[in-house]
Amino acid sequence: MDDIDRNILAELQVDGRLTVTELADRVGLTPAPCHRRLRELERIGAIAGYRAVVNPEAVGLGFGALVFITLREANKEVLGAFERAVVEIPNVIQAQRVFGDLDYLVHVVTRDLAHFQNLYDEELSALPGVLRLSSTLVMRQVVDRPLPL
Repeated sequence: MDDIDRNILAELQVDGRLTVTELADRVGLTPAPCHRRLRELERIGAIAGYRAVVNPEAVGLGFGALVFITLREANKEVLGAFERAVVEIPNVIQAQRVFGDLDYLVHVVTRDLAHFQNLYDEELSALPGVLRLSSTLVMRQVVDRPLPL
């Protein structure tokens, strides 16, 4: 991967709807070689997909929380069961396994506090292997930017 590939990725992170011609202009290529590079970046997995960035408030999901989860045991079976189950909860928009005292950091969105409480009590606490949940509410998003390429 060279500087042109990194520029292609940087431009697409800002605007994934660029046409190949627009993208080529921005990175200093003609469309054909830009298209070849784009397809190669997709093939090698540098571009994992394309999606729209949706404003949570605009779709009624303006309440966010970070939930810290500790499991009873951290063996392969419990971890696998937990991960398979957490993927099935639509309000979980991000889940990360972490090092330290906690096992997972889970970002959830809901309509409001009442819906979060229901999600917390009925779904998150019922996930396989959960020993302890701790949460903190998101006041506002401060940084949300593309990868530094």
